[in-house]
Amino acid sequence: MTIIDTIEQLEAIYGTPSGASLVKEVAHLTPEYQKYIEAAPFCALATSGPEGLDCTPRGDFPGFVRVADEGTLLMPDRRGNNRVDSLRNIVHEPKVGLLFLIPGSKNCLRVNGLAHLSTAPDLKASFAVNEKEPRSIIVIKTQAIYFQCGRAIMRARLWEQDAQTGAQDLPSPGDIMSAITNQEFDGKKYDKEWGGRAEKTMW
Repeated sequence: MTIIDTIEQLEAIYGTPSGASLVKEVAHLTPEYQKYIEAAPFCALATSGPEGLDCTPRGDFPGFVRVADEGTLLMPDRRGNNRVDSLRNIVHEPKVGLLFLIPGSKNCLRVNGLAHLSTAPDLKASFAVNEKEPRSIIVIKTQAIYFQCGRAIMRARLWEQDAQTGAQDLPSPGDIMSAITNQEFDGKKYDKEWGGRAEKTMW
């Protein structure tokens, strides 16, 4: 057997989850899980829709995803590239998955739930930074919340200083777009201007 195509085959290889793997999952935001979210400056947002799957990075000041109550999270949609892939998906299919990362922590937090978009004026105003409001708020009703054990982060040595990859070793965004367009796109100009443009449009 080289391709696993039944749950029975999968369970024959991996077995069933241990007690700890199951007991950690709850549907509501316990005080302990709230502390993870309040400390997190970064999360990945996974969505699905008619055009396929999307996983997008979301980051801001720690606690940028707000705990509204024990069953609701609020995430501001900050400035980006206006592709709105995730938002399109949410409009069509409310199921979302979140993965919160806290620098220095070996554990991360997973949240699954149902989302919708809100443009309520008072809600948007409450998320303003430098007098700039997000254009919408992602409202997430939680269904499953649990921490992920630290093995992946430990194997990746994600927070170890000597494991950091220098940006100079990677192709820049300008390099990538120039290569894709057979040098028709001015990548050097894009890279040169991007830093200043990002500073002005951060929020």
